[in-house]
Amino acid sequence: MNKFYSLIASLFSAIVIASIYGIVHDQFTFTISPEYYTKFKFYQFGIATPGDEAIFPNARLYVALVGVMATWWMGLLIGMILGCVGLIHNNGLVMYRITLKAMLLVVLIAFVTGLIGLAYGKFYLAEAGVNWWLPSNLIDTKNFIAVGSMHNFSYLGGLLGLIVAIVYSIKQKKSGV
Repeated sequence: MNKFYSLIASLFSAIVIASIYGIVHDQFTFTISPEYYTKFKFYQFGIATPGDEAIFPNARLYVALVGVMATWWMGLLIGMILGCVGLIHNNGLVMYRITLKAMLLVVLIAFVTGLIGLAYGKFYLAEAGVNWWLPSNLIDTKNFIAVGSMHNFSYLGGLLGLIVAIVYSIKQKKSGV
């Protein structure tokens, strides 16, 4: 496999991995706060027309759609960066293998950071209050804030994970892999 094909495969893989991450992440957060979707995300992503609350017969399918829409572009960005960094490796196969591992590092760090955000949101922000826009008809404000915090922290985790993944890729090159 030459490096060009490896770069293309890395981009495609990053989009798929990010989309799967978005689906799993959003299914998890929907379980904690369905209102975050029915009163916010479905409108934000144009899935529902503004109103009191968006209720769908198969809400989890729409949650999965939101997950993909919210993360595929981050996968593309991360894939482009890690793919370009991966060009330092000796051949396309090594490049792809290391870049794929680097992407999985990003996912792990984003998820752990998101969990920290969930705890921070639930045990601090929900108690201290936020100056975010909140729907007026919320029933479970605490979990809505916790999930919002997890989403925000997950993006931060993606950035932190990207930095760690770049360092990982460079260290792999320096170690002779």
